[in-house]
Amino acid sequence: MSKGQATKEAILDEAVGIASRVGFNGLTIGQLAESTGMSKSGLFAHFRSKEALQLETLERGRERFTDLVIRPTLSAPRGVERVRTLFESWLTWETAALEGGCVFVAGSVEYDDQPGPMRDALVRNQQDWADFIATVAGTAVSEGHFRADLDLQQFTFTLQGLMYAYHHSARLLRDPRALDLTRAALEQLLEASAA
Repeated sequence: MSKGQATKEAILDEAVGIASRVGFNGLTIGQLAESTGMSKSGLFAHFRSKEALQLETLERGRERFTDLVIRPTLSAPRGVERVRTLFESWLTWETAALEGGCVFVAGSVEYDDQPGPMRDALVRNQQDWADFIATVAGTAVSEGHFRADLDLQQFTFTLQGLMYAYHHSARLLRDPRALDLTRAALEQLLEASAA
């Protein structure tokens, strides 16, 4: 990796952190300049617009998500263990990787009713994530851990619902039971899905 590429990745990592805390609409070139110690003009040369900064930040978030959630999940044994790893890896992403939590959850709230390139990119990311969850759950079916008639779309919807509920309960409500409640709900989902 070139020095320029490494610098840009470091800038985008900082941008992902800011977006996690204040949202993508709150992410500005000026704020990023202050946070990184770079000049606004230097950052403008990298991104050219706030929207370009937001889109590249979202893409960098996707790369980090792949490293922290997708790859560990795919390294786990097929079946229910892979489903558990997916969930635990997502919890790590939500709780430890970023100070403000999942940028995709934050972005989904910001852009759900705002047409444009950011919404389109978020929709693609969320559809890919849902497809990944369904595929992982499908391996649990094919391994005989989940029942053969499991509705993978319903399983995916429910698991994502648990993730969003955790984010809401832990981040907004600061409920000290959020993690325990979410883990209990996961166990109920896995039990209901078991072969």
